[in-house]
Amino acid sequence: MRTRPRSIAVQTSEPAIEIAGRLGPRYDEILTPDALAFLIELHHRFGGRRHDRLADRLRRRYEIGNGRDPHFRSDTAYIREDASWQVAGAGPGLEDRRVEITGPTDPKMTINALNSGAKVWLADQEDATSPTWQNVIEGQLNLRDAIRGELSFTSPEGKRYEVTAEQTPTIVMRPRGWHLVEKHLQFTDRAGRTMPASGSLVDFGLYFFHNAAQLIANGHGPYFYLPKLESSEEAKLWDDVFTFSERYIGIAHGTIRATVLIETLPAAFEMEEILYELRDHCAGLNAGRWDYIFSIIKNYRGRGARFVLPDRSEVTMTVPFMRSYTELLVQTCHKRGAFAIGGMSAFIPNRRDPEVTERAFEKVAADKKREAGDGFDGTWVAHPDLIPIAQAEFDAVLGDRPNQVDRQRPDVSVTPADLLDVRIGLPVTAAGVRGNVSVAIRYIEAWLRGQGAVAIDNLMEDAATAEISRSQVWQWIHQDLSTAEGDRITRDYIEGLITEMLGDVQRQSGDRFDDAAEVFRDVALGVDFPAFLTLSAYSRFLAEAQ
Repeated sequence: MRTRPRSIAVQTSEPAIEIAGRLGPRYDEILTPDALAFLIELHHRFGGRRHDRLADRLRRRYEIGNGRDPHFRSDTAYIREDASWQVAGAGPGLEDRRVEITGPTDPKMTINALNSGAKVWLADQEDATSPTWQNVIEGQLNLRDAIRGELSFTSPEGKRYEVTAEQTPTIVMRPRGWHLVEKHLQFTDRAGRTMPASGSLVDFGLYFFHNAAQLIANGHGPYFYLPKLESSEEAKLWDDVFTFSERYIGIAHGTIRATVLIETLPAAFEMEEILYELRDHCAGLNAGRWDYIFSIIKNYRGRGARFVLPDRSEVTMTVPFMRSYTELLVQTCHKRGAFAIGGMSAFIPNRRDPEVTERAFEKVAADKKREAGDGFDGTWVAHPDLIPIAQAEFDAVLGDRPNQVDRQRPDVSVTPADLLDVRIGLPVTAAGVRGNVSVAIRYIEAWLRGQGAVAIDNLMEDAATAEISRSQVWQWIHQDLSTAEGDRITRDYIEGLITEMLGDVQRQSGDRFDDAAEVFRDVALGVDFPAFLTLSAYSRFLAEAQ
């Protein structure tokens, strides 16, 4: 005898967001009832799709790890074959992007960036920002004040900083990636389930809600860099967020402009599809070199010795697989009317050491000369002193033209095999292993103290370069590698380097080196490979410390 299935009552309630972090001075200017209502709508409408896209990432990574290489998709071939479509392109203030300065949104760095003379400032709430609750909300306050011409800052030493430049860079804000959460805001959905808010939707939503109208009044607009995308479906999710947000506050469709960082291996196989899904809101693509290298290691870490990269310093932009990736990016962008923006050389000057500064200038000049010659329309720098160096190389190619989007690259022909040919032919050295351990722990220590962009050994390190360092160590151990000097790279070998490093570093009261070493052990020496070192470190140290 068949019985009817019992109906199950599902309790529903209105979605809500609860503030779980402490409220500092002026936080109520950012966490207003209307702004929180907007965040609730974003999470209610798009939170489920975000989780679906993250599940897609896991599945894709599993497939690559088990031997299924990425490829140009056959189900989207019609997009690549249709020559008629173009992206929206530059919004007001983005026509000339030849030099962009990147940096976090603390008040001093914000003012320095606005005074720098760059064409664009990448206001970075992602890899250059340690996502403490204070940095997240006070970064929003600094951006709000800067956009209204109200930002000033006095350092603890009494030095006053003000925006004095007659022409300030166009601001392009980078929110956190889809994988990151904001535990100090708790979202409860209609089914009564409570979960941390999305870092992406929080960063985007607060900045957009408070500043879009003022940015338009200033003659620019709400512009964004989109990090860590892995597929055109993730791009479509952002495009739907943009369309809804424009409608929500009553501005024209297409006012938002986004530049997508191509910094994951799967995304390199879907550049045209990503542009297509964002075409009404897209200004261009950026070659995010450091995260791209990390993504290759992450996806191919278990696929054998053929996919092992040598010392981090040897993985340059001129090795074949990196050349293929950047040339394909330029060709794809210009085919669709999009800007191609180059990446950041890690070399930075040292004003107290002329020799270091001269070497940095030479390295950066060579890097930017290559990018401008390849057809890029602009590039990144991390230090104001590098702006004239980078601009000179782009001026030499562009002249008075604002960009070279009209320069097509019919000579470029990149195959999947080209993108996956990571053979460099150089060994792993003891110095390379030691450097990775030292840089990763020193960076994590600074990150735990709230600093997301850190000068270490005359290089600018951020979360992406730390990821390369720890993921290489993990891969070298699991692929049973030895150094060129004959030392097997084992957990015990790395533990010895950790002990050595902690003994050499100058310790201070309140430093976080012991915690940093613990994080490094978890993400570099464990059996499992965490997708991002920041995930567990955030949950264990930053979220609980507020």
